[in-house]
Amino acid sequence: MNPIKKIFDLLEHDFSESGNFAKLAPLFDATKTFFFLPSPKTRIGPFIRDHLDLKRYMSVVLLSLMPVLFFGMYNTGFQSGLARGESLDFWSAFLSGAWVVMPIVIVSYAVGFFWEILFAAIRRHPISEGFLVTGMLFPLTLPPTIPLWQVALGISFGVVIGKEIFGGTGRNILNPALTARAFVFFSYPVTMSGNVWVAGANAVDGITGATALAVTADGGTSLTAALADQGFSLPHLFFGLVPGSIGETSALCCLIGAAILMITRIANYRIILGGMAGLIVTALLAWLLPGTYGTWADAGPIYHLCAGGFLFGISFMATDPVSAPGTNPGRWIFGFLIGFLTVILRVANPAFAEGVMLAILFMNVFAPLLDHLVMKHRISKRIPNV
Repeated sequence: MNPIKKIFDLLEHDFSESGNFAKLAPLFDATKTFFFLPSPKTRIGPFIRDHLDLKRYMSVVLLSLMPVLFFGMYNTGFQSGLARGESLDFWSAFLSGAWVVMPIVIVSYAVGFFWEILFAAIRRHPISEGFLVTGMLFPLTLPPTIPLWQVALGISFGVVIGKEIFGGTGRNILNPALTARAFVFFSYPVTMSGNVWVAGANAVDGITGATALAVTADGGTSLTAALADQGFSLPHLFFGLVPGSIGETSALCCLIGAAILMITRIANYRIILGGMAGLIVTALLAWLLPGTYGTWADAGPIYHLCAGGFLFGISFMATDPVSAPGTNPGRWIFGFLIGFLTVILRVANPAFAEGVMLAILFMNVFAPLLDHLVMKHRISKRIPNV
C-alpha cells in the first residue's frame, strides 16, 4: 500500500464527524485530495462518467499559466539588470526575478488559503480547488515591487468580498482575482498605476519606468515611433521584454496559455476569439477617426493586442466559467464587448491607461443578463402549442 495513503487512512477517523478534529475536516480533505484523486463514488444510478473533475480542470489552468509565470520571473530579473546597468545571463536573470516573484505568490496562496480554510470550517464544506487558480492569477496581475502586505490585503478582499460573501466557489458574480486587483488598484494607485517600479534597481525599492500604455507622442511624432523610442517596439511587446506587471508583458506566453486552454476545452474559445474580434474592430474604428494622430486611438489593433494586459485578461480572467455567460451566443457577445470596452477606456480616458480590468468586471455583472436575453430569444422562437 502507498505509505502516504496509509497515513491518511490512519488519521481519517480523527477528522470524521465524531473525531477530535472534526472542525478541521475540510483541511484534511483538501490535503488528501492534493495527493490523491477524490475518492467518493456514486453507488446508485444514474452514473455519469467524465475524464475531467475539478482537480484536473484547475491543474490544466495552472499548467497553462506556467509559461507566463516563468517568463515573468525572467523578465523581472532582466528589467532589474537593465535598471542597474548590468547584463545578466538567462539563469542569473531568472533566479533574480524568482527571488522577487515567489514571495508574492507564496503570500497570495498562504493568506488566501487561510480564508478558504476558515470559511470551509465554519460552513462545514470541502475546500474548493478553485483557489489554486485564483492564488496564482492575482500575483501575475501585480507589479513586481508591490509590498507584500498589499498582496495579503488584496487577496483577502478578493476571497472574502469577491467570493465567500456570495456563498463560495461557483456562486460569485465577479472574478475573485480581478476583484482583488481592483481593490489594490483603487486603494493604492501609486503602487499599481502610471509608472511601474523595476524591481531591484537599488537596495531601497526600485526606479520607475513607464509602461507601454502610458506612452504618448508629442511634437508631431507618431505613437508607434514614440513607443519604439522608449523601447516598446512591436517585437519587444510581443515577446515581453518590457516593464509591466509580472504576467502581462509577454503576448506570446499569453497566446501559448490560451492555446492550451482552448485545445483542452477548459476555456471556451468563443470568449477569447470574441474578445480579440471586439478589440480589433474597435481599434480599427478608432484608427479611422480624424484628429487622433499621436494618441492610442492611432495605434492600430496589433499594438492594442500586444500592449498591456488584454491577452492575459481575455485568456485567463474572462474565461472563468463561473463569472462568464453559459450560452454560446452570450459568450460571443461577452467577449466582443470586453474587447470593445478595453479600447474605449484606453482611448477615451488617458488617466486610466489599462482598461481590460474594468472591462471584464463590468461584463461579469452583465453576464447573467446576456444569458437571460439569449434564453428569452430562444423561447420566443419556439412553435407555440396548438
